[in-house]
Amino acid sequence: MKEFNDVEKVIDETVQGAATMIAQEEGKNQNGKKLYLESYGCQMNFSDSEIVASILSENGFTTTRDSSSADVILMNTCSIRENAEQRVRNKLSQYQKRKKEKPSLVIGILGCMAERLKKDLLEQEKLVDLVAGPDAYRDLPKLIQEVESGQKAVNVLLSREETYADISPVRLGKGGIAAFISIMRGCDNMCSFCVVPFTRGRERSRDPKSIVQEAQELFDQGYREVTLLGQNVDSYKWNITKKGEIIDPSEPVVNFAQLMEMVAQVNPLLRIRFSTSHPKDMTDDVLHTMAKYENLCKYIHLPVQSGNTDVLKRMNRGYSREWYMNRIEAIKRIMPDCAISTDIIAGFCGETEEEHQDTLSLMKEVGYEFAYMFYYSERPKTLAERKFEDDIPLETKKRRLTEIQAVQAELSHAANSKMLGEKCTILVEGTSKRSDDEVFGRNSQNVVVIVPKNNLKPGDYADVIITDCTTATLRGELIQTEEA
Repeated sequence: MKEFNDVEKVIDETVQGAATMIAQEEGKNQNGKKLYLESYGCQMNFSDSEIVASILSENGFTTTRDSSSADVILMNTCSIRENAEQRVRNKLSQYQKRKKEKPSLVIGILGCMAERLKKDLLEQEKLVDLVAGPDAYRDLPKLIQEVESGQKAVNVLLSREETYADISPVRLGKGGIAAFISIMRGCDNMCSFCVVPFTRGRERSRDPKSIVQEAQELFDQGYREVTLLGQNVDSYKWNITKKGEIIDPSEPVVNFAQLMEMVAQVNPLLRIRFSTSHPKDMTDDVLHTMAKYENLCKYIHLPVQSGNTDVLKRMNRGYSREWYMNRIEAIKRIMPDCAISTDIIAGFCGETEEEHQDTLSLMKEVGYEFAYMFYYSERPKTLAERKFEDDIPLETKKRRLTEIQAVQAELSHAANSKMLGEKCTILVEGTSKRSDDEVFGRNSQNVVVIVPKNNLKPGDYADVIITDCTTATLRGELIQTEEA
């Protein structure tokens, strides 16, 4: 997002049913029509939904948390895994029943699934009135008008230029503490298992000045953390072509390391995260920049997918096990306090038991703090579907995934146990789900820490000492607090 790994990174959230119904209560030039937005999948989709909300707000729509009161329902979808698509289809079927009671209701689908299944959804299954791909959101007001005039509306054209850099997203997340900033769109990697290059188009980077400006505006509005999003943030390049030619001699060339430094300098109280890196593109310059600035969080999501070089070759990942471990060594050498998470796919085409064991051994060698783990799900039109046989029995895939999950549970608990007695700074995000007397926040390493509330509120920084842990969270006691 990430390369396309920002998508990979949150596949499991989609599978487990993480969908956000997001809303903004006020709109501009209200036309009396209400919009209901529902987002599935990766962080890029949630960021895109904020762009959609901004575009439609400027055209008079107000958003609602109540789908039953909506005049327009838009679902921003993920196409990475089959069961994610099925969940969306089930939800669309429910909305179609509502449309029988309210014929004027406009139902639309956005994002990756929209681009991939436009004909099926519009013509065969008749589940939607409107289909808009990731590069067509500016066209939504016109598409909605077409539907209201009795037509079906579709725009899934991909663009080589669209970055939505001039649009100020409507922030739909809770609390107003953390926000996404999209720094690039599309993906030029062709990993054999992934549909993202086909659904989001070619890679293009956004003007760094607009990114810095957006970060500054967010900080001025009270936000204290931003996540820089791209399918593959390490390949961010501004003012230079793929062939290495300078586009505008009067402007500097900016790579990802330089962009991070520019955003870090907005304010030392603004935390910066990013998602996601690609092992073949991560440079030492990025790591040195992260080490230089305290507000660049010491956390890297570095998807490995498999611990075996032959499997990685079939996946068309562009690196070997040895190359990946070289990047891990560099991270630990330059930033010893950096947490590392990953993505792992069990049971990819042709994976032998020995190759599966290589994944388990790599996990132990790295010692990941966290991992997103899933078994291989063949996706239509990918290189893997065309070139390889999905020949690993489902039972074997599930067994291998269970073994991967068991190893990671041990690694996560061990990593959190090492934090016992350590001091860290957390950014408070909200009240604990289990007690109103406690708050939670994350440390620089992206681990959730629960502490007594005292006078803390969202957006405060708190220095804590870790006193207890589980596999997923830490508990701490306050040392001192400082308002952001």
